[in-house]
Amino acid sequence: MVNFRVITRMIGIVLIAEGFFMLLSAALSFILKESAATPLLFSSIITLVSGILVFSPLRYEEKLSAYKEGYIITVGIWLSLSLFGTLPWLLSGSIKSFTDAFFESMSGFTTTGATVLTDPGALPKGLVLWRSLSQWIGGIGFILISLSVLPVVKAVNIQLTINDFTAQASGRIHPRTGETFKMLISVYVILTLAETVMLIAGGMNILDAFCISLSTLSTGGFSPLRDSLAGIGSPYILIVITIFMFLAGTNLSLVYFGYRRNFGKIRSSNEFRFYGILCLVFILAMFLALWAKNIYPAGRSLIQGAFQAVSTITTTGFYNSDYNLWGGFLTLVIFILMFTGGTSGSASGSLKIIRILLAGKNTRHEMKRLIHPDAVIPVRFDEKVVSRDLIYNLLVFIILYLVVICISAFVVSFMGYDLITAFSTSAAMLGNIGPAPGAFGPGSTYSALPAAGKWFFSFIMLLGRLEILSVLVLFTGNFYRR
Repeated sequence: MVNFRVITRMIGIVLIAEGFFMLLSAALSFILKESAATPLLFSSIITLVSGILVFSPLRYEEKLSAYKEGYIITVGIWLSLSLFGTLPWLLSGSIKSFTDAFFESMSGFTTTGATVLTDPGALPKGLVLWRSLSQWIGGIGFILISLSVLPVVKAVNIQLTINDFTAQASGRIHPRTGETFKMLISVYVILTLAETVMLIAGGMNILDAFCISLSTLSTGGFSPLRDSLAGIGSPYILIVITIFMFLAGTNLSLVYFGYRRNFGKIRSSNEFRFYGILCLVFILAMFLALWAKNIYPAGRSLIQGAFQAVSTITTTGFYNSDYNLWGGFLTLVIFILMFTGGTSGSASGSLKIIRILLAGKNTRHEMKRLIHPDAVIPVRFDEKVVSRDLIYNLLVFIILYLVVICISAFVVSFMGYDLITAFSTSAAMLGNIGPAPGAFGPGSTYSALPAAGKWFFSFIMLLGRLEILSVLVLFTGNFYRR
């Protein structure tokens, strides 16, 4: 029997938190005397009241009866955040269509970074802040909910289905405890503030620096500037953002261990080593290609190559120039990187490094088994044996991930877009990246997409953020049987 009190309690807590962040945005608008102040305040009040009304009291030590509540809560949280997240856009009139407002809101909370706005910088500053805050909330929310569905339902560790290896073998500090959540949130906040300070030191104004930092640490990609970060020419600022994108794609537990100078945990993480090597290899490849093609001088080629490689690998989606003009080879490299993602325990989307690493290890072991069919050759990760069940679920996830991209590409091509746009955009939506090679690349928005296409992509963004199966399980008949 599904415990609806637990479900409504969790959604109520999330809505109250969302209303509080709306209130911060309203406060900024009131200070600046903007027209968006009142709409933001009303949005906050509506969200807070709704959260309070659905907040259900629980009996002492009341627990979940099954995993079903966990899946409903996970999907319900993102749908609720996105639905109430449309209020600032609609009440302020900045986005007049509910379809566009929901697309923009879903893109924010899933940290995708796809937008229907042509010039975000022209928005009232309160709405600019709210837009970036939606991604920041989505980023830390994904990390926390992948460990547990928050303390009130900590009896169930759904981890966004068994396929999510969040923090596994990377040294969890105190799994599924309040201390873990406090630690992760502290690291997330400190990194956000540290990047803000460094960007301000580079000459950026406070609000732009803060909003870009919010989008960086969440690997979201929304920018308070027109055309993402294309107007930024400062090498220092691009280097700072690149470094923090790399940190945002790293398991927050490892960042914490690095801060505590426990470098042994970092050195022992195969996933982090692979992530670092992957970034270095593709930074070098993009640097050499840009330099060889005389697109930029050597120094600028290195900065641009590092920035775009890390932005794509971590699924942040920032861009500083139009990579559609870099030629076929670099466009292909960017497309390939869209299937990587950051490490487990980060806000990154896509497949994630740990899945790629384990799939590669399993492939190598299968080849050994062909030669020695009677040998017992287990797959190991960080000196620990990975069960066959986990490998099976891993391969199911990867296959399903590719199937969803193919189905999505078919739908996009049916809407009249070319093959490159169809596949790259589908990969960008499911991987929560945002811009992609083709018609929806740098400098473009999704405003011209038909309404049906925006709703379809909103669903694909949700699938990608919640690891596909957490959403699809709700559409199976067995889920509703006892």
